[in-house]
Amino acid sequence: MDFHEAEKQAAELAAQIRYHNKKYYDEDAPEIDDSEYDALYRRLENLEAEFPELVTPDSPTQSVGGHALVKFSPVTHAVPMESLHDSFSEQELIDFDRRVRAAVQDPVYIVEPKFDGLSVSVEYRDGLLVRGSTRGDGTVGEDITENIRTIRTVPKRLKEPLPFLEVRGEVYMSHKVFFELSAMQELNGEKPFKNPRNAAAGSLRQKNAKITAARKLDIFVFNVQQVNGAELTCHDEALEFLKRLGFTVPPFFTPCRTVGEVIAEVRRIGEMRGSLDYSIDGAVVKVNSFEQRRTLGSTAKFPRWAEAFKYPPEEKETKLQKIEINVGRTGVLTPTGVFEPVMLAGTTVSRATLHNQDFIAEKDIRVGDTVVLRKAGEIIPEVVSVVSHTPDSVPFSMPETCPSCGAPVVREEGEAATRCANPECPAQLLRHLIHFCSRDAMDIDGFGPAVLERLVTEELVASPADLYGLTAEKLEQLERMGKKSAENRMNAVEASKQNDLYRLLYALGIPHIGLKAAKLLAGRFSSVDEIFRASEEEIASIDGFGGVMAESVRRFFDLPNTAHLIGRLRDASVNLTAASNTAEDARFTGKTFVLTGTLPTLSRAQATEIIEKHGGRVSGSVSRKTDYVLAGEDAGSKLAKANQLGVPVISEADFNKMI
Repeated sequence: MDFHEAEKQAAELAAQIRYHNKKYYDEDAPEIDDSEYDALYRRLENLEAEFPELVTPDSPTQSVGGHALVKFSPVTHAVPMESLHDSFSEQELIDFDRRVRAAVQDPVYIVEPKFDGLSVSVEYRDGLLVRGSTRGDGTVGEDITENIRTIRTVPKRLKEPLPFLEVRGEVYMSHKVFFELSAMQELNGEKPFKNPRNAAAGSLRQKNAKITAARKLDIFVFNVQQVNGAELTCHDEALEFLKRLGFTVPPFFTPCRTVGEVIAEVRRIGEMRGSLDYSIDGAVVKVNSFEQRRTLGSTAKFPRWAEAFKYPPEEKETKLQKIEINVGRTGVLTPTGVFEPVMLAGTTVSRATLHNQDFIAEKDIRVGDTVVLRKAGEIIPEVVSVVSHTPDSVPFSMPETCPSCGAPVVREEGEAATRCANPECPAQLLRHLIHFCSRDAMDIDGFGPAVLERLVTEELVASPADLYGLTAEKLEQLERMGKKSAENRMNAVEASKQNDLYRLLYALGIPHIGLKAAKLLAGRFSSVDEIFRASEEEIASIDGFGGVMAESVRRFFDLPNTAHLIGRLRDASVNLTAASNTAEDARFTGKTFVLTGTLPTLSRAQATEIIEKHGGRVSGSVSRKTDYVLAGEDAGSKLAKANQLGVPVISEADFNKMI
């Protein structure tokens, strides 16, 4: 390869790696597996080794992939949080050992698991936690102190009041918590995280620390970055010191005196990874002596005294016996492959999601195929490729009716998912009930996910309409449900009957119809009966509606199940008409507001309701046509744009004076 071709390839590889760094580190939404990323990175490394003049200061091989996000305050690390050089073969570990022994005598190595989470720094003064930060680019990270405080296993006070201590650790989400979170996200109609690492990173970088607290994150602390008040000479001593202070350190770390012992321990950790309740993507080999570490030093990016061994994803061939269709709680039909059982990463695998019709068509997966399986992120089985078809195989197609209720299924334009649109589909019941009772929908206080799940389990509710047939006596049958609690909940059910039409329309869960669209629909048609009679063209003529939304509304109200549900709600005396569209007080008529940040006392929904009640309009973006920006704490880019355009910015106090 000549220099010009190498230069072209290096530029293309660098661009790809930067893109995937951004998806992985900053957006917590990787698009490729670690093994694919590692292959890109290694190709760039090899090119730069062959043509050293291609190495530039901004090359991805010369820096950590992430950077500090603007939504958090920057933190400059006094001790750089370096990344580790990766090895992918035992020969590379032998080469690492040879380089170390060329610089120091008789090194002892510590081998420990390489955790797959988000690297953080935690600082203490006089034994008290004062700051937590992400690694960022290794030099500048993000201040996430409040979120770090929510992690139960992060000590808030050390067992010894050291003047100063900075430690480094890996925040992770256990597999058990990850699967619980995924189930809840599916229930709420949210897109689940791809793997525990993404879940941990996305949870830790929340602006609202309450969300982080609810995610049940954990941490392993594995390094002393700085310390005043203690003298430490080696790594295993430091780990025991950290344990004594109250930190959770790696559950196993093994001293090794030869590279043969290192390789044996790396193999042992690799064999046990499938049995762990947390994700590891490799093993780390560290020189134990701190004095020897100082002698070895670091490159521009990596310490020379440590090496990370990355385990290749284990892949096995097996046979696809059949494809089952499962209906999720959001109505999505998910094809699941059933395979001849095979051992992968320490566990037996016989099932794997096939995602959707597009995924199956892209890989041309057919019943009877011999396929290659692996575990994404070491926990979730997936089909990598098809090895061969049987002679009589046929392409797979999704069913035209829901296997749970028999209603027709739909696939919206631009969506990969095939859905059952039946509002009374049994498979979607719990999700529908949670949405129906939510604050912006029918706002039935006391009917959260736990209570609703018990009602479904006890077969007291099989449709949103059944909520209006409940009695306090029936509710009292539920475990830990007292008489007063039951009465309060029934009062909330009764009060919800008087809600305006837009709340009911939103509660019905019509695809593509959010709260704003529901208000527009109720503003155009004064009753459910009018919507039943309206044509798709009439619905599409609503200002703010599009063709997809109109088609979705029309399709929903054409379903026999919708007519049945509305009939039952009518019999229960639930309001099916819209309030007068004329504002009682029209002082904001013709005025457009934009909301940004967190208001002291009002939620965004409450502020929006007040504005619309007074004839105003709420927009999601700032423009020259915006009349006011109502800004609260942590207001972001919308506030900056308002100032740039000269749009008046008001506080909640100013807003209260206006109303």
